[in-house]
Amino acid sequence: MLESVKTMTSGVLYLVATPIGNLGDITLRALEILKTVDLIAAEDTRRTTILLHHYNIKKSLISYYEEIEERRSGELLVNLLNGNKIALVTDAGTPLLSDPGYRLVEKAIRQGVRVEAIPGASAILTALSASGLATDRFVFEGFLPRKKGRQTRLRELACEPRTIVLFEAANRLLKTLQELVEYFGDRQAVCARELTKIHEEYRRGKLSDILAYYSKKTPKGEIVIVMAGKSKTTLINPKFSQVK
Repeated sequence: MLESVKTMTSGVLYLVATPIGNLGDITLRALEILKTVDLIAAEDTRRTTILLHHYNIKKSLISYYEEIEERRSGELLVNLLNGNKIALVTDAGTPLLSDPGYRLVEKAIRQGVRVEAIPGASAILTALSASGLATDRFVFEGFLPRKKGRQTRLRELACEPRTIVLFEAANRLLKTLQELVEYFGDRQAVCARELTKIHEEYRRGKLSDILAYYSKKTPKGEIVIVMAGKSKTTLINPKFSQVK
């Protein structure tokens, strides 16, 4: 567990959740924070600019993405120690969940900077809650490794009894579904795509059914896969693999 020094600064780091699609899915508190901070650190300043423009918020932005996280976290820490209030936002959803930010939070805590999470939208919880699979216990794995360690991770997860939540890109979905069938068997699963957006889609059924569907229909957008754990019964009726 991290131990912080005694707080010596008035700076505050806000971890602000933003909409995963529908711009209306943002809290009043999040909007107030974005209006009042000195600086917003954004994974993608272009997407964040769209959100700020929608709510008529004029604020200075700085990029904060994985490739520059180590360097940029040090720069932002200096600002925090000088008393500035900074909001960290990701492309969409809650910061740090398969997105950069851990290094900055760790450094801030160690230096006694106050860190506050401003809760809101999460693709993980949105997909899980509407999946029809067990929600009492689940494990979030983010994106599977691209190459090194991928087979090892799949073998480990094949024995996982809890509901499993994964992220996947549209161009890799078919390969991943094929591997899930191979390593996990034909389990019940849900492929949630373009959540909260116009073309939102939930494809429910066995993994083989979902694979067959997307083999004929090229998937697009951002995807969350929710899959039953080992030896778990689910609420999904195989006859109902409807969209929406």
